[in-house]
Parts: sequence; structure tokens; C-alpha cells
Amino acid sequence: MSRQVEVDPLRCIGSGICAGTAPDLFVLDGPRSRPVHDEIEGDDELVLDAADMCPAMAITVRENGRVIAPRD
Repeated sequence: MSRQVEVDPLRCIGSGICAGTAPDLFVLDGPRSRPVHDEIEGDDELVLDAADMCPAMAITVRENGRVIAPRD
């Protein structure tokens, strides 16, 4: 299973919550966050948690083209 991870640079406020929650998956790059890899393998819940915790709702996680995070 692979998941596509995106951070919308127009929405990201650089809070660093994602990098703190999942440091292997997100890094701060200047004033914004970005995923370490655009695609990740497996079902790591940390990527979903990071998307849920993002105060700007800037992180989107897709699996098979379907948005699975942020979760409602």
C-alpha cells in the first residue's frame, strides 16, 4: 500500500506540528513544511495524525486516489 502526501504551501503556516509528530515524514523547509517523500509505503498512522493535527489543514494524504486525511 502506498500513500501520497502533500503539503499545500499556500496554507502551511510553518507551525512544525507535523515535523514534531512525524519527524521521519515531514521537515521544515524555511517558513513552510514539506513531506520528506511525496509517496510513502505502508500504513503508518503518524502521517494521518500529522494531517489531523495541522492547524492550517495544509496536509492531504491520499490512498488509491482517495483522500484519507485529514479525517473528519
